Amino acid sequence: MYIPSIEVRLLREGLVESVHYCEAVVVDHRGRTLAHGGNKQLPTTFIRSALKPFQALPVLRSGAHQAYAMDDADLALLCSSHSGELVHARRAFNLLWRMGLDPAILVCPVPPGRTSPLEYNCSGKHAGMLAVCRQRSWTTERYADRRHPVQLLVAKTLCELLALPFDELVQARDDCGVPTYQLALAQMAWLYAQLSSGESAELECLARAMIREPEMVAGEGRFDTVLMQMSGGDLVSKAGAEGVQCIGRTGQGMGLAIKVYDGSDRAKYPVVIHLLRQLGWIDPSVADALGDRFAVLGEHQRLEVVGELEMA
Repeated sequence: MYIPSIEVRLLREGLVESVHYCEAVVVDHRGRTLAHGGNKQLPTTFIRSALKPFQALPVLRSGAHQAYAMDDADLALLCSSHSGELVHARRAFNLLWRMGLDPAILVCPVPPGRTSPLEYNCSGKHAGMLAVCRQRSWTTERYADRRHPVQLLVAKTLCELLALPFDELVQARDDCGVPTYQLALAQMAWLYAQLSSGESAELECLARAMIREPEMVAGEGRFDTVLMQMSGGDLVSKAGAEGVQCIGRTGQGMGLAIKVYDGSDRAKYPVVIHLLRQLGWIDPSVADALGDRFAVLGEHQRLEVVGELEMA
């Protein structure tokens, strides 16, 4: 079957200056591929921070969200790659305070130019893992180690969602210190199809929190936040590093996953906008407004996407 290429071209006064190559796949909540684009067919890549809603799932399954009175903003922070604004750092601090923990327990690093690990984009994710430790009476020491019970629980949860044997799960250490996982792009899309399907009460709770509190997921002016604000509750969106982006269409159980081969973040947002328009997941007016914000780089530069999804 022919699979079209997807390219993002940097244009300078209409002339091509650089090209990024991408792959994208759409999957339903049963794991069936609905559409695909990108003829290089990258076999696997790390999901990076797009994993965060599923790393937060044990918080709900363990009852830690109830034990520590987490609201939608708290749950959204668990799933976030936030900007380290004061509102994010304060909420992460408050979460740890409810658990009786000091911020010094966080193993995620202090961002350059900042003063606390609370300001690191993964502080909410780490707080969620610590909440599970406290709820299960597990030690919080070395909680980021891949052999710690909370990390084994995350891994087993991921295997359950993907119907994957545990020994087939490939992991490596993410920049924040906890494991990340190497998955096929279709598996990432399947995760987001499940997140948005409404068939799991816990996943629906996390998706709803992200949509209701989009500022906590990323931050003012950031792509995930703006997309969820402008899509009227229809989409749940989460970025990952190195050119990964995942989106679920709520209520319909469909997931879209994108990877830019060279890891460029600037390229993935125009691809998302282009493909969401093709799929009919956003109105053309929303696509145009997003393009003005995320595809125009300056007076003389803009990003243009060439290629479409091929329906399965």
